[in-house]
Amino acid sequence: MPSEQEPTLFLPARELPVPQSISPQARAVLLDAARAPMVWSDYPAPGDEAGWRTYADVANANMLAMMAPLADSLPPFTSTLIEAGAARAYRIGPADAGLPVLLTIHGGALIAGGGRVCELGAAMHAQATGALVYAVDYRMPPDHPFPAGLDDCVAIYRAVLARHAPEAVVVHGQSAGGNLAAALLLRARTEGLAMPAGLVLETPEIDLTESGDSFATNAIVDCVLQRSLGPVNRLYAAGADLANPHLSPLFGDLAGFPPVMLTAGTRDMFLSNAVRMHHALRDARVACELHVYEAMPHGGFFGTPEDARVQADVLRFANDCWGR
Repeated sequence: MPSEQEPTLFLPARELPVPQSISPQARAVLLDAARAPMVWSDYPAPGDEAGWRTYADVANANMLAMMAPLADSLPPFTSTLIEAGAARAYRIGPADAGLPVLLTIHGGALIAGGGRVCELGAAMHAQATGALVYAVDYRMPPDHPFPAGLDDCVAIYRAVLARHAPEAVVVHGQSAGGNLAAALLLRARTEGLAMPAGLVLETPEIDLTESGDSFATNAIVDCVLQRSLGPVNRLYAAGADLANPHLSPLFGDLAGFPPVMLTAGTRDMFLSNAVRMHHALRDARVACELHVYEAMPHGGFFGTPEDARVQADVLRFANDCWGR
């Protein structure tokens, strides 16, 4: 909340129409969300580990339900569990296909999205890109807070580099996965690992301090996130400073990063994250693209022409990085 010294703009109650500038399918999504808004349960108390586990279970069930229509259309796929110490990943595709590699890190607010959700998401990425996909099924709180998930991402990245040339690898992360993907590259540089050919950050959660403007301006307007993730961020951080670059990569030294693609939507609470990261990368002399999609909430519309456009933009960027 603003202090008494900070000026605050008070807005009158008003209606926010669904714009005519998007597809009928996307309009229908926003209209449905207005008629029956998604209802998130209250956050558990900070020390209520059982409550947080239940919260994550409900989030996973909701994510599986949202993915179901897309998952039903997937062709049969081969999934192999890869392990590197405590770290796990799903490999979608044959081991030595000579394909370009997508190392993807799933979303889920740093507390959900693993297991079957992670595996299905990986299969969708494999279908969309034609790449060999490694999807990190990283450990999460309340049982495994920071830095366990990031450690897992680094371990799997090392395992991927042991099998594939770095110029064949594009790292990809969406939402919470964008946080870990950017933090992975910070760690990789510190540990002397080669940079990948490119980095894709889809609507990334790269500022756990939530200091950007859109966390206020797009609250409620974003029909997916709707509210601050502060309690989850603090659960994940386990007492560490939220401004630590390994928790909030927006504040890190980004010099030496490979080409980066950033996405967000105009109704996305993480819009400021993408905009500010774009400027930070440009200041670090990193080649960077920022794609902002009309009226899109966090994560997209889930199956509209706008989502297909995002997918096509990501594929074009990845193909450029892979040189194909």
